[in-house]
Amino acid sequence: MLARRTSPPAEGLYDPRTEHDACGVGFIVDIKGRKSHDVIDKGLTVLLNLLHRGACGCEANTGDGAGVLVQMPDRFLRKATADRGFTLPAPGRYGAGLVFLPRAKAERETLRALIERTVRVNRHEVLGWRPVPGDDSSLGPSARASKPVIEQLFVGDANAGASAGNGDPMRFERSLYVIR
Repeated sequence: MLARRTSPPAEGLYDPRTEHDACGVGFIVDIKGRKSHDVIDKGLTVLLNLLHRGACGCEANTGDGAGVLVQMPDRFLRKATADRGFTLPAPGRYGAGLVFLPRAKAERETLRALIERTVRVNRHEVLGWRPVPGDDSSLGPSARASKPVIEQLFVGDANAGASAGNGDPMRFERSLYVIR
């Protein structure tokens, strides 16, 4: 016998009339937290098998931009930034984020400056930027026409030494969330 699922009653900002199931979600994990290429392969298989992920276009080669979330690939990022003029601190002492920027150079520079100011206002340091390589040869015309410039921003935990003994390992993570 299947149990009937009922929503909780309306309360505060919650309204059960807005409840809906998520479509197109997959979850692959190594339960022991081991990093593994097999987990990535399985995640990509799930992604490729999801026919509908909440958005669709009229072109077969224009998708919704879905992807996979992985652990910070520290060794890879160190190699990828080796020639960028900055050195990454120890794992856990830096954050990396993908930033979608306008194609117009002046607008891109303005947005980069705003992002860097936001990092500094939150008392951290911009370590550097890295253009993200990509191959857009398989994109459809509408995806290609709206494709942004994609760069990676690296933020250093400027407070790592001063607050290392504060007993709060999530402090930097929360700060990165605010910066985002």
